[in-house]
Amino acid sequence: MDAQGRGRAGEIDPADQWVLNPHTGEYELRLTPSAPQSGVPGPRRSAPSPSGTGAPAGRTATTPVVPGRDVPAPRRRRGAPPEEPLPGRRGRRPVKKKSTAKKALLWTGGTMAFVLVAAAGGGYLYIRHLNGNITSVSDDGASTGGFQSDKAINILLIGTDKRTGKGNDSYGDKDSVGHADTTILLHVSKDRTNATALSIPRDLIVNVPDCPTTQADGTTKVIPGTDNVRFNTSLGQDERTPSCTVRTVTELTGIQADNFMVADFNAVKTLTTAVGGVEVCLAKDIDDKDSKLKLSKGTHTISGEQALAFVRTRHSVGFGGDLSRIGLQQQFLSALMRKLKSNDTLTNPAKMLKLAEAGTKALTVDSQLDSIGKLKDLGLELGKLNVKNLTFATVPVVDNPAEKVKATVVLNRTTAPTVFDMIKNDVSFSEVKKKASASKSAEAAEAAARLKGTKSAASEVRVRILNGGAQAGSAQAELEYLQNEEGVLKSENAGNADAALAKTTLEYAPDQADQARRLADIMGLSGSALKPGKSVTNSQGLPTMTLTLGKDFKGAGVSFTTATKAPEGVQQSTADKVECAK
Repeated sequence: MDAQGRGRAGEIDPADQWVLNPHTGEYELRLTPSAPQSGVPGPRRSAPSPSGTGAPAGRTATTPVVPGRDVPAPRRRRGAPPEEPLPGRRGRRPVKKKSTAKKALLWTGGTMAFVLVAAAGGGYLYIRHLNGNITSVSDDGASTGGFQSDKAINILLIGTDKRTGKGNDSYGDKDSVGHADTTILLHVSKDRTNATALSIPRDLIVNVPDCPTTQADGTTKVIPGTDNVRFNTSLGQDERTPSCTVRTVTELTGIQADNFMVADFNAVKTLTTAVGGVEVCLAKDIDDKDSKLKLSKGTHTISGEQALAFVRTRHSVGFGGDLSRIGLQQQFLSALMRKLKSNDTLTNPAKMLKLAEAGTKALTVDSQLDSIGKLKDLGLELGKLNVKNLTFATVPVVDNPAEKVKATVVLNRTTAPTVFDMIKNDVSFSEVKKKASASKSAEAAEAAARLKGTKSAASEVRVRILNGGAQAGSAQAELEYLQNEEGVLKSENAGNADAALAKTTLEYAPDQADQARRLADIMGLSGSALKPGKSVTNSQGLPTMTLTLGKDFKGAGVSFTTATKAPEGVQQSTADKVECAK
C-alpha cells in the first residue's frame, strides 16, 4: 500500500519518509515534492539557474529544495512500468545492499545509542526533545572520563530494584531505595570484533570503598565505605549513587568503567513494548507467585509486565537462587538483542523512533553520556560488533564458607582472577577469526621464535632490574622473588629507568639468549617482550641483561602470561544462540 492509501487523500505517514540509505546503512528523511517540509529551522535557498527562474538547472521552479541534499524523484507506483532512462544516459545499476544486521550491537544502552542515529535526521526540534528525555547523574570521578573510539570500551550496566512507576509498588519491597540488583560489566574489544558481558551477583560479598559523591548543592560528600557486605548495597544504601557501584566494581575486578547506565523496572517494560516483544524459551512450565510469571513450556513472545516478571523470577528456575536468575536474565538479553538486530526492527523507522523515545526516558546515564550526540557516538562504536562474538559470563563464585545457611557467595579465588585478567588484557571469550596482515604475522612469528631454544639454569641468569612505570618498590620486590623463590641469584636492583614503559621489556645480547629464555619462562614473558640488543655491565663490571618493569607489571611473582580461554567451570553463552530456561 502506498502512502496515499493510508488515509484521506494526500496524507502521508511520516514513517514512510524515512529511507534506508544502502551505502551508509543509516536512515535519512526523504521528502516527496508534495510532502510537508522538515521542521529544521533556517531559510531554504536555491542556486541561480540559467533560466532566471531561481530554480537550479534540471529542476522545476516548484520543486522544493532541502539544503545540502538532492530531493529524490517521486516513487514509482506499484505495478507501473519502470521509467526509461533519458537519452544519452545509462540506466541505474542495481546496488548491492549491505547487511543491516551488522550495523548495531543491539542491547540496552548500546541499542538506544544506535537507534538515535536513525532519529538524528528527524530535525532539530525532535533532537532537542530527546535530549530533554535524558536523565544524567555525576560520575564523581569514578570512571575513566568516557569511552574512546581507539580503545577498548567498558560500560557498567546497572539494573535497580527501585519500584517507582505505575504498578511497580506491588513488587516485593516497595520501599526499596534502588539497590544494584542486576549488574553487568560490558567489555567491548579494542578492535570491536568481540565483547564480554560479565554478570556480577548481587549477593557477592565485597568491600565497598569510600565514595566521594556530588550533592544537590554542588558540594562533595564522602560516603564511608564498608567491608564484607553484599554487592547490591553499593547502590542506594547509605545514599550511595551509581558512581559508588563503579568504584566497587573497580576494587573487585581491577577494571575501571568508562561509562555507566542505570535502568529500573520501567526500562524492561517500556523497551520490550517498544520493540514489539521478545521471544524466550522455557524447558518447563513456570508458575512463580512471587514474580507473577506464569508461562507454559515452549517459546513465548513477552513484553511489558510479563517481560519484567520473566527477568525477576528465580524460584522456578535452576536451583531457585540469584545465580539461576542471572542465567535467565542473560537469556532474555540475548533474545532482546536478536529481536532488535532483525530486519523487522532495523528497517522499521516508526519502531526505531519508538525505541528512541522509550530508551531516552527509561535509562539514567552518567554525566559523560548526557546528550543524543554522545549516545550516538557510543552506538556507532558498539554497532561494529557481531553479536555472535558477544559472550555472557558470570563472575566465578563459591558459597560463603562462613554461613551455615547459604545466602551469600564469595569470590572464587582460583578462577576469578583469570576471568578479570582476560578482560583487562582484551582477550576474547569466544573464538574470533581475525585476518592478520602479512607484516603482523611475520612479527608474531619472529617474537615466538625468540622463546624457542635452549634455556640456561636459573643460577646462570644475570640481570639488572629497573622500575620503568610499575608501582614504587616493584623492582626490589621482584628482585627478592627471583632470588628467594626462583634461584636467580645473579640479579640486582638498578633503580628507576629513564622513561616509563607501558609494557615490560627484557633486553639482552645475542650470547645471552639462553638466559633470556630462562627468565622469560620464569616470569611468563611473551616473545614480544624480549628485545635482542646489547648487554650492559652490572655493579661488578660483568655483562648483564636489563629487565625494565613497565606499567603492566602486576606484582612480584605474578606471571605475565594471559589466559587465552576462560577457566573450566566458568558458565558462558553467546548472544546468537537460543537457549531454553530449565
